[in-house]
Amino acid sequence: MLFVGACSTTKTTTTDGEEATASTNSGKVIRIAIGTQDQVINTAVGGAVVRELDLLEKHLPKDGEYAGVEYDIQWSSYTSGPPITNKMLADQIDIGLMGDFPAVINLIKFAQEAQDADSIFIGTLAYSPNGAGNAIMVPKDSDVTSLADLKGGTVSVPFGSAAHGMLLKALSDAGLNPETDVTLISQAPEVGGSSLRTGQIDAHANFVPFGELFPFRGFAKKIFDGAQTDSPTLHGITVRSDFAEEHPEIVVAYLKAMLEANQMFREDPEGISAQIEEWSGVEKEVVYMFLGPSGLQALNPTIGDVQMTALKNSIATLTSLGRIEKPVDPNEVVNWTDESFLRTAMEELGLNYDDVVATAESYEITGEDALTGEAIEDPKRAAQYWVQGEEKVTNFASIANMVKALTALQAEGQTADAMFVHDHNNGWKLFAENSYFVSNGDEVAAFLLESEAQAYASQTGGTLTAFRELQEIYAQRPVLVGTR
Repeated sequence: MLFVGACSTTKTTTTDGEEATASTNSGKVIRIAIGTQDQVINTAVGGAVVRELDLLEKHLPKDGEYAGVEYDIQWSSYTSGPPITNKMLADQIDIGLMGDFPAVINLIKFAQEAQDADSIFIGTLAYSPNGAGNAIMVPKDSDVTSLADLKGGTVSVPFGSAAHGMLLKALSDAGLNPETDVTLISQAPEVGGSSLRTGQIDAHANFVPFGELFPFRGFAKKIFDGAQTDSPTLHGITVRSDFAEEHPEIVVAYLKAMLEANQMFREDPEGISAQIEEWSGVEKEVVYMFLGPSGLQALNPTIGDVQMTALKNSIATLTSLGRIEKPVDPNEVVNWTDESFLRTAMEELGLNYDDVVATAESYEITGEDALTGEAIEDPKRAAQYWVQGEEKVTNFASIANMVKALTALQAEGQTADAMFVHDHNNGWKLFAENSYFVSNGDEVAAFLLESEAQAYASQTGGTLTAFRELQEIYAQRPVLVGTR
């Protein structure tokens, strides 16, 4: 659907038309209310980065019918998508940022309940083609290792969130009835994290970035990654149709600000990650893991086939599980999306649509190995560490080279805040300290799941090991090449 902007200002035709418009608009205030989720890293390039760096103000129209207008930009942050939808329905928020499951609920609620407007999905913030980002965690010392072990237990999740949809599907796929085999309770991320710390629940499911953040902070371990569903997931942008119809130039300006934020992140992922930590409280290493090169989520703003599949799957899953009161055809979501504002934003910025997609999808680890100088040819076999106090991440062509360099680094009295590797079978980015490894000489493979690591060790004759044990192995070997 394409909305043509309606002029909200009375224009006077004079030889000094712009000054007349500015005079007419004197005292006119246009509210721009944006609901975001500061701790949900996927929304950062449309939320905190745009807000804190004043990118929206930079792109807002200031001439023509907008000359002399005062903008009242209202930002509000929430822990999940449903509260944003409620405020959009109440006409208290114009633009809402949320995950796929709450987004389709948002679109459906507007279509079925709202009398004054529809909701439109106008662009993607970040997405994963396989579902990486959502996760199910248990307390670090728990004996639970699989979803089957959760039968009879209590699992918390923010109801109505992307993680809620993932959890329902994952339990069903594992042969568990979400209504009878487990007790589901709704807990916001901070409450779920506290419950994991104190052992008040058996498991907690959550969205970006908590499946990595809680293990990174050392009190939880992941037993299921959303990528195991092999179903795409995303966070995106919804807007009230009446706002878009009245102020299409403002919607375009917002998307231009988001596109600039994407560019800034790619140019300096470590620096922007550090700033996002200041604004959200989420450690920069976790931010970088999701949005940095070869990260878990791609900053592709378009609404392509994969993104549409994520939205359709969300409707189908929620419908099959009885979570939508008045079921709708998943294909109906096509009528609730509109990419025209995004395409206009790209055109005004001089960006080519296909180039934007290609840039987002090819954002991978490149360069030379910091230990050997060899070219990094396979990003999914690469490894990295972020040295404490340094501004940039250090790249390696292999896990073995990273561990060798880390050994030398520690011998110099330095340390790394985070080490990154990739799942050998699937390429998912992992924190090394929370992964399983199979070592066979200088060939080292990393795995998210212990069962897959065990299978690979049996297949190759390698040794199953944890990261600290892997470090001990290489500590006994001399490092023959300088690390930096």
